[in-house]
Amino acid sequence: MRAHLTRRYWFSASHRLHCSTMSPKRNVQTYGKCNNIHGHGHDYFIEVTVVGPVNSETGMICNLADLDTFVNGTVIERFDHENLNMLPEFSEVVPTTENLCVEIFNILNGGFHHAAIEKVRIEETSQNSFEYTGE
Repeated sequence: MRAHLTRRYWFSASHRLHCSTMSPKRNVQTYGKCNNIHGHGHDYFIEVTVVGPVNSETGMICNLADLDTFVNGTVIERFDHENLNMLPEFSEVVPTTENLCVEIFNILNGGFHHAAIEKVRIEETSQNSFEYTGE
């Protein structure tokens, strides 16, 4: 029997949406107030969905403590209270929440061995959420 488990996490970070190959005018047209030179911050809520068989002995897909330790150590500690523009992951990529979602999925997908990472969903605001399931 395969089942899904979704766990929710959060962190705070800032970013400026700005593409170095676009003119200042086009950046403002494209990103609006999110192109503010001083940046702006969000409290990001992340949902990580794993999928796998339910272990007949434990009754679980994976141990929540293992998932929490992995997500906190690889994602939350990495991005919490950071300016995303200053991180190597975004040195050549605009730190949109779409790109952040892909980055977090790839980080998690490459290292959690207790269950398969199926999806990462990020809620940037009460009106914006993004999800990525891999390619």
